[in-house]
Amino acid sequence: MDLRTTYLGLELASPIVCGAAPLGTNLDTMRLLENAGVGAIVLPSLFEEEILAAAKAVMEMEAAGPGSAEASSYLPNPDGYHIGPEQYLEHLAQAKDTLSVPVIGSLNGTSPGGWTRYAEKMQAAGADAIELNTFLLATDPAVTGAEIEEQTLEVVRQVRAAVSIPVSVKLSPFFSSMPNMARRLVEAGASGLVLFNRFYQPDIDIEELDVVPNLRLSSAEELRLRLRWLAVLSAQVETDYACTGGAHNAVDVIKSVMAGACTVQMVSALLIHGPDHVKRTLEAVEFWMTEHEYESITQMKGSMNFSRTASPGAYTRANYMRMLDSWER
Repeated sequence: MDLRTTYLGLELASPIVCGAAPLGTNLDTMRLLENAGVGAIVLPSLFEEEILAAAKAVMEMEAAGPGSAEASSYLPNPDGYHIGPEQYLEHLAQAKDTLSVPVIGSLNGTSPGGWTRYAEKMQAAGADAIELNTFLLATDPAVTGAEIEEQTLEVVRQVRAAVSIPVSVKLSPFFSSMPNMARRLVEAGASGLVLFNRFYQPDIDIEELDVVPNLRLSSAEELRLRLRWLAVLSAQVETDYACTGGAHNAVDVIKSVMAGACTVQMVSALLIHGPDHVKRTLEAVEFWMTEHEYESITQMKGSMNFSRTASPGAYTRANYMRMLDSWER
């Protein structure tokens, strides 16, 4: 059974990719993921805020002179999940030296600026591609949707201009016209689109009167939004697609590929079940493909997208009425 797929011009041994997560911070874990059969590994995101904080720390130290304790207090803490830009690049280089699967760097930022030069540094460290993780939350009533779109496109253009390796864009599902935005992102230089970014919503602590983070792992219910847009977009905007958010098992992988995904990113399922979950999932995918007489992932890809399914209306407004009817029945 041929489980190979192509994503961002890279030949992958399987469609399952480890998405950006703490799993990508440890070389031993990454080796286990490789041995289990992942097609590629996306490193955790390097955030715009981290890059700017590190740059500020350097300027503070230079201004204060050598040995300044006050200046050194501005340095980012290297402990924990986020390790700072230079440590990130070192880890990326070590991962490339250690692994045979493609390693994809991840940049998380929203505002155009000098921080995008780190895409070039990631390329120099050996990244096979870069995933641009866009998260721009509009809170100002004076800012229009068109301005948000243009700012996102400009970040993509700047990152694309900095590197020769492929750049994918991890999208929000909240653009008013997703097909139009997808087309414009590809025109701006995106080699692929990742659907969709999971936004971690804050919570309120009513005792401490504080806004607190609240992390929840994905559930299979979240996959449905991805399936709809994978099916719609892959039929109309030619590029490589990755599905992320809600894929936990072999059925989820098969559905995503049928909707049009080249790869399926797993995070929550791997955090719960460990790296060996990749091997078990791929075995189940192979078994299903054999039972249904599929020979390859390529044969399956996009077979249920908007242009190929017998009932394309099921992906649009017609499905809303059918859903209500099914509940009544």
